[in-house]
Formats: sequence, C-alpha cells, structure tokens
Amino acid sequence: MNVKKLIRPELETLVSYTPIEPIDVLDQRIGGGIIKLDGNENPYGCSPKIYQALANYPYYHTYPDPEQRKLRQALEQYTGLKYENIICGSGSDELIDLVLRLFLQPGDEAINCSPTFGMYPFSTRICGGNLVDVPRDKDFAIDMDGVKKALSEKTKVIFITSPNNPTGNLITEQEIIELVNTGRIVVLDEAYFEFGGVTMANLVPNYPNLIVLRTFSKWAGLAGLRIGYGIFPVEIANYLMRIKQPYNVSVAAQVAVLVSLADIEYLHSNVKKIVVERERLFGRLKNLEWLKPYPSRANFVLCSVVEGRAKEIWHQLQKKNIFIRYFDSLQLRNYLRVSVGKHEDTETLIRALSEIESGGI
Repeated sequence: MNVKKLIRPELETLVSYTPIEPIDVLDQRIGGGIIKLDGNENPYGCSPKIYQALANYPYYHTYPDPEQRKLRQALEQYTGLKYENIICGSGSDELIDLVLRLFLQPGDEAINCSPTFGMYPFSTRICGGNLVDVPRDKDFAIDMDGVKKALSEKTKVIFITSPNNPTGNLITEQEIIELVNTGRIVVLDEAYFEFGGVTMANLVPNYPNLIVLRTFSKWAGLAGLRIGYGIFPVEIANYLMRIKQPYNVSVAAQVAVLVSLADIEYLHSNVKKIVVERERLFGRLKNLEWLKPYPSRANFVLCSVVEGRAKEIWHQLQKKNIFIRYFDSLQLRNYLRVSVGKHEDTETLIRALSEIESGGI
C-alpha cells in the first residue's frame, strides 16, 4: 500500500514551523549554565502560588469543563469584556487553527504581513488555504495600500500581530479599523499586550469581524502549560465553541490561569521589571556599533547585524551557552532577536558580544 497517495498533495511540500529547543533538552546536551533568550519566555516564571495549587488539585482523573466556565468568568473580570466574547484554547496557536478551520475552504486566502509570527502561514496551509504575503515596509510598518490591493474574492482572513513578533512595533487603532472595514475577518494577535500596554480588544463588541487573541505564555510564565484565549464577536464565539475539541484546555492549565489571575500584582510587577530591562538591553545593544537594535514594545529586541555576520555571532554565542534567535529570511537576512532576560542575563550577553567583537568574528 502506498500511503503517500492518500495524503493531501498540498501537504507534501509543507514547510514545518521552526520551534526552539526546550531547556531540558539543552541542559541534557550542554550540562547547565544556559542563558536562554530565544523563546520570548518569562525569565521570572509563573506565580509561585501555582505549584501548591497544582499539587493540591484533586480532580486530575476527571475531564476539564468543556464550557470553560470559571476561566471565562475570571477573564471577564481581567479583560472587562463579556463572558460570551471569550474562548480559551491550548495556546493561542489552537485558536488560530480554529479560526482558519471555521472560515477557510480549500483555495481561500489569508493575508500575512511578514515578517511576523510563523504560525499564520503554517496553519493557513494546514487548513487548505493559500497564503498571500504583503511584506511590511523598511521600518516594519504594515503596508496598508499593499494589503488592500492584495484583497480578492477569496480573501477571508487578515492576520496582524501587535506588538509584532519579531519586530516589536505596534499597529494603530486607525489601521485596525481600516482593515476591519474591508469586510474580512481581522485576527489581531496581542500575545505581547501586557508588555506594550496598547490593546484593541475594546473594539471587538463594535465589529462583527474583529478577533483579538492573547496568551498566558509570556507575561504570566505559563508557556509550558499551553493556555491562550481569544476575544471574539459573540456570533463567531458561538461557532468556535461548537467546533473546538470538547476538552481542549487541561485542568492543570485552568488551575494555573485562575491562580495567575488572582495573583496579578505579583505578575504585573514582573512585567514591569521586564519592560525596564528591555529598555536597558536596547541601550546596551545600541552601544555596539555593529548592531542596529529596533525599538520594541514587547519582551524582545530585534537587531540587524552589520556586515552579514549574524549566523556566525549566533553560533559563537551558543558556544558560550547563550541562546538567541537567528533569522535568515528574505526580509530578515542577518537579523538576531534577543528575548529580555534578567539584569545578569543582559550583562552576560553584552560581555559575550563584546568578546566576539574584539575577536573579529
């Protein structure tokens, strides 16, 4: 039997999403002493109260609430938006997939404004859609005219991230309203909202085609538990509740979110530390003449590397047990992205970069 003949032909050439290696794998390979600044993860971790809450939870043998009632009630308080507008997923990745399943038929199109989060093209192709890429300008702003020109009868979804990953810049409310007025589904991914402080979620009740996605991976330190949520127009939310997997958010993730939302002061204090360190990191990177860092409203800083040395620098840092993100796409040739760590992580990184510079790499 030739199984290959049964596989959807468009998936034969699918390029997989490029993930980062988890810290336990790196530890096993290297043996500790790792400075991990490649995944936009929270260096302070989750609320300490979560560990005891997970240890004491008595119902791991039962299925989680498919209606996500306690989660949605708590998020109603956190967001100021109604219970009916909120749905949770196994990371915002699952919600991206669900939205595309809901709206895309084979051959339909989704617009992607690159460089941006790699899950949009990946999930579009998995769901049988065609990706239409509208590159950002030299300052990584959205090409609004380009997006409008790219619209066709097959365009169903427009993806926008703000702050954008990996560039760290924001979109304006006026731009979002312009996109919404095209009549397509606009998915605004606010994964880094807590670090930038600018949200368009309050617009969702006014527009039937605007979706805002968020996550607990970054600001709340829950990346390993895979929990995100979306703020949807009620009609879309109702459809998504019908097509999602019944028990898509684990009980452990639900417990962790409820504890996190009850420990906001602690988590927001960590967010403030990260924002302060982001600005300090930006300044330290800017002092290196061969790097051009871009201002960021997220928890990372993107840098252009002069003279095409990004890959060599990335490799040299790995030899020093420092892991950052390297890009080699058409728009990000010779770019590095540095996640914001703690004060001492920044100092170790800058010291290593200075050593690499003096070594003539």
